[in-house]
Amino acid sequence: MSEESKQLAARLDAEDSLKHLRDEFLFPKNADGKPYVYLCGNSLGLQPRKAKEYINQELTDWGNLGVEGHFEAKNPWLPYHEFVTGSLSRLVGAKPTEVVAMNSLTTNLHLLMASFYRPTKARFKIVIEGNAFPSDQYAVASQARFHGFDPAQAVLEIRPREGETTVRTEDFVTLLEKNKNEIALVLLGGVNYLNGQFFDIAPLCKKTHEIGAIFGLDLAHAAGNLPLQLHGWDVDFAAWCSYKYLNSGPGAISGAFVHERYSKIKDIPRFEGWWGHDKKTRFTMPSKFEPIEGVEAWQLSNPPIFQLAALRASLEIFDQATMPKVREKSKKLTKYLWDEIEKLPKGLVDIFTPQNPEERGSQLSLKIRGATRETTASFRKNGVICDFREPNIIRVAPTALYNSFEDCRQFVEVLAKF
Repeated sequence: MSEESKQLAARLDAEDSLKHLRDEFLFPKNADGKPYVYLCGNSLGLQPRKAKEYINQELTDWGNLGVEGHFEAKNPWLPYHEFVTGSLSRLVGAKPTEVVAMNSLTTNLHLLMASFYRPTKARFKIVIEGNAFPSDQYAVASQARFHGFDPAQAVLEIRPREGETTVRTEDFVTLLEKNKNEIALVLLGGVNYLNGQFFDIAPLCKKTHEIGAIFGLDLAHAAGNLPLQLHGWDVDFAAWCSYKYLNSGPGAISGAFVHERYSKIKDIPRFEGWWGHDKKTRFTMPSKFEPIEGVEAWQLSNPPIFQLAALRASLEIFDQATMPKVREKSKKLTKYLWDEIEKLPKGLVDIFTPQNPEERGSQLSLKIRGATRETTASFRKNGVICDFREPNIIRVAPTALYNSFEDCRQFVEVLAKF
C-alpha cells in the first residue's frame, strides 16, 4: 500500500477523539503475542477490560454472602437489571420504562410477538426481509404455524430489485400498500446482517401504522452500531442482543423495548412470569399476576447477574463515548476503508453494502473473487480476524469503540495479497 495511505491512517488516528477507548478492550493475540486486527465486532464484540472485574465482584459477593447478596451485595442483585436501564434507554432512544435487559434475542422476539402478532382470518401476514437472519425467518414462520397459518401464505418477503443488492424504501412502502388489508405485523432487522443496509425506519413505521399493522424491530446489528430513536420513531416493540456491538460476551443477555402506549394495558395478551409482577407485592407471593407498568411486565424470571455485569461494563464505555461520537467515527472509518478498497485491482472485490453512509453502519460486506471459508483462515494467519458468509462474502466491521484507521489499512494490505 502507498505511503499516502499510511500517512492518512496515522493522521486520522491522531485526530480521533475516541482513540483512548481502544485501551478499554482486550484484543485476541497470535502465538507470538501480537494483537490481531479484529474486525468481527458485528459477530462478537471484544471483552471490555472491566468485565472481569465486575463479574468477579459478583462472584466474591456470592461466595461471601450467599443468598443475602440479593440485598447486601455491593451491587445488590435484586435490582441489578435496573443498573443498566438508563444506559440502554439512551442507547436506543427510549424512555427508561420502555427498555429492559432480559432473556436472549429470539426468546424476546417470541415473547413480544405473543403480544403483538394477533392475526385474524383476514389480517394475518408478517412482512420481513427476504434475506433476514435465519433466526428471524424461523421465528416468524413458527409464529404463523402456531396460529394455524401456512408460512408460505403468511410470510411476505421484501427483496431488492433485480440486479440490486439493497431494498428501496419506496418498494417496501409499495408492498405494504398492496397488502394493506392482510398485513398484521412488520418485523424488520434495523440493519441487515448480510449486506449491512440500515433501513429508513421512520417512514416504514409510519406506513405500517397507516395500514393498521404493528411495527417491530430486530436490532441485533443496530444496537450500539447506530443512533436509534425507538420512542420517537413510534416503534411498537423491538429486541436486540448484546454480544455484538454491545460487547457483553458470547450468548449475553438481550434487551427489549415496548412503546409506552402499551404500558398501562394490564390485559394485553402476554406470557407472564414472576419477575414481571408488581415489585411492591412480588414477595408476598400473590396468586394473581399484577403487571409492572412498562416493559418490565414482559420479564419472566430474575436475570443472570454475571451477564448483566459484563453488559454494565460495556455500557459504561458507551456512556463515556456517546452515540453521536460513535456514529461520527464510524462514518469516517467506513469511508476510509471503502476508499482504500476501491484502490485495489478492479474485479477483485465488490462492495455490496450501500455506498451512502446514511444507509449503513459499521460494516462493509465484500464479495471477493474466489473467496471460500478458508479465506478467513488465511486472513487470520496474516493477522486479521473477520467474518465469512456463503458463498464468497467477507463481512468487515470497523467498530468505533476499539478499531483504528490503521486496523483498516492493515486489513486492506492483507486483502491486496489475496
